[in-house]
Amino acid sequence: MKTKKILIFTFFLFCFTFMAEAQRGVRIGYIDMEYILESVPEYKEASIQLEGKVQRWKQDIEKKQKEIDQMKLNLANERVLLTKELIDEREEEIKIKEDEMLQYQQDRFGPNGDLMIQRRQLVQPIQDQVFNIVQEIAENKKYDFIFDKSADVVMLFAAKRNDISDLVLRSIERAGRRVQAANKKEEREIERREALTAEEDGAITEREKAIQEKQEEREKLVEAKKTEREEMMAQRQKERDSIRAAKKAEFEERRQRLIEEREQRRDSIMNARQNRNNTPEGRNEEQEGGDGQ
Repeated sequence: MKTKKILIFTFFLFCFTFMAEAQRGVRIGYIDMEYILESVPEYKEASIQLEGKVQRWKQDIEKKQKEIDQMKLNLANERVLLTKELIDEREEEIKIKEDEMLQYQQDRFGPNGDLMIQRRQLVQPIQDQVFNIVQEIAENKKYDFIFDKSADVVMLFAAKRNDISDLVLRSIERAGRRVQAANKKEEREIERREALTAEEDGAITEREKAIQEKQEEREKLVEAKKTEREEMMAQRQKERDSIRAAKKAEFEERRQRLIEEREQRRDSIMNARQNRNNTPEGRNEEQEGGDGQ
């Protein structure tokens, strides 16, 4: 009995070791379809356009709903004044409007509506391209399994080194560059890049990314200096305007003070003359002046 248990244990141990050795040679990779889609410029641009349509469709539905609510409110307020035939007619109109709105919702957002159709049309070409690229990578790199991380497959853990999403993206970008190649020189450069291994291409991509980041930093620095210079010039202009406004206000104040002083002197002279004429001496001088004439 003891010998039998040892033999069974040895058999299971051998099977487990054999399976472990077999599985050690299995090469598994995965992609993240959502990450790939979000990184493709054409998909992002088309998604923005589709989102604009969705917002317009929602606005249309809200408008229809408000119209229906207003019809119901009007009927509730006027019900006591209407005959049964008119009430039935109004309710039928409301029912027709509600059916039209529900049909509109179904046509736009239903399982076979415009949204689902246009999303499939948007995603399908990229999915087909990714599928073909994954097939090529699997054959060239000897992968046994490649999963989609964003699909329904439950992945409790996935090592980053097994993620080939960036490799797929680079293939998509190269395909796009081939389509957009404007001359033979660009085509030769694309062919040269395609001849590189994934590691070499990745290293070049990293260098290009670093160069691009430095260029962006330089542009940000130039923009920051430009903004600083504009702010400084605006501040100086503001100070000049403030000084000019203060001088203008001071000039206006001095001018007004001179005018007031001149008017005061004039009024003072006129009052003095008037007071002198009203005195006896002033009247005698006026009479003597009259006799001499």
